[in-house]
Amino acid sequence: MGAFFQRVRYFWKLSILLTLLVITFSYAMFQGGFVSWFLFYSFLPFSLYALLLAFYSLEDFSVERSLTRGDYHANETLIVKVTLKRNKAFPLIFMVLEDCLSESLGNAVQENQHKVFLFPGFRKEITYEYRIADLPRGEHELQAVRIFTSDLLGLIEKEKRLELNESILVHPAYEKLIFEYGNDYEHGMRVSNNRIQREASMVAGIREYQRGDRFSWINWKASARRNGMVTKEFEQHQSNDFIIVMDCTKDYRFETIVSFTASIGQAILQKGSHIGFLAVGKERAAIPFQGGAVGRQLLFYSLAKAKDDSPIVFDKVLSTDSFLLQHKLSFVVVTAQLSTLLIESARKMMARGCPVTIFIIKDVGEVITSAEQVIKSKAQKHGMNITFVYKEQFAAGLMEAGRG
Repeated sequence: MGAFFQRVRYFWKLSILLTLLVITFSYAMFQGGFVSWFLFYSFLPFSLYALLLAFYSLEDFSVERSLTRGDYHANETLIVKVTLKRNKAFPLIFMVLEDCLSESLGNAVQENQHKVFLFPGFRKEITYEYRIADLPRGEHELQAVRIFTSDLLGLIEKEKRLELNESILVHPAYEKLIFEYGNDYEHGMRVSNNRIQREASMVAGIREYQRGDRFSWINWKASARRNGMVTKEFEQHQSNDFIIVMDCTKDYRFETIVSFTASIGQAILQKGSHIGFLAVGKERAAIPFQGGAVGRQLLFYSLAKAKDDSPIVFDKVLSTDSFLLQHKLSFVVVTAQLSTLLIESARKMMARGCPVTIFIIKDVGEVITSAEQVIKSKAQKHGMNITFVYKEQFAAGLMEAGRG
């Protein structure tokens, strides 16, 4: 229906143009004199250009878009270069070019830099470059390029949307942290100069395959005999591997939560350890244990797409999620809300022999309440490590966690 009305509008404006041309000519013919013919000849160039534009098709245009690179982190600058090409050198007096962005990316553009007023003239190739500073974290789309032109009187208008869909994934910003492990795992993590030592686990038996199990754990002989996947069951030994659990409930500090999770995950991986990761929003992200570049890629991909839209309260995630229940390792919990229910869930994890360290994210200048101090004191009596971490002060928070 919209296309039909656009065509009706187009022919209506074209008829107005022809009517005006006929009127000015008729007036000059019947009235005569300098003024009437001057009026006609003055209007003639505008009307002739409008008529020519009416029969010129913007289908002649093609578009290319190039980005400076494919991998970005939050708060970096994206440079976009848009190139329009055409075969016919029809004179275009002006053109409005707009790079159509998704709402998440469009909100980050300052002063409509993705929209520009150009004077193409006879040029067959038109290039425009713009920047988006302070990229927001997440998955964003550059959807199409819209071009618009008209005659000087605005009677004949031409518009074309050139579809050119591209996606960019903006990973979270992170700080480079130095993370060391000590030998005392009863209280979570320690900062020390001790050398990392991995202890080999002894195979104690076999069990059915569970989501999150490593590929190397599969017992192929037993799987063939049972006609189903089974994995090796290990005796539990101290390990330098961690599971990071991130709170995805609605909170204005969520971006800081994501950034700190990325920072501590990166620091652990740089020490040669493996990490698992769990974030439960409307979409659940559970990453089995990985290390090195693969572990970092999976972690940052999940964090780039994470949203604070969890339908489940965080303490319930800690106490009921199957991914957490099937592992007996050190847990790193990142949240912005310290509550009695959260501590109760963490105590259940510790009762299974899993050391727990909880990082409570605070905004710059935010005061720790007396209620939070009381909860922290009670939790520490049970051997739990709780640390308040402030935005832009991640290293200080990690050092405090190390002191326990």
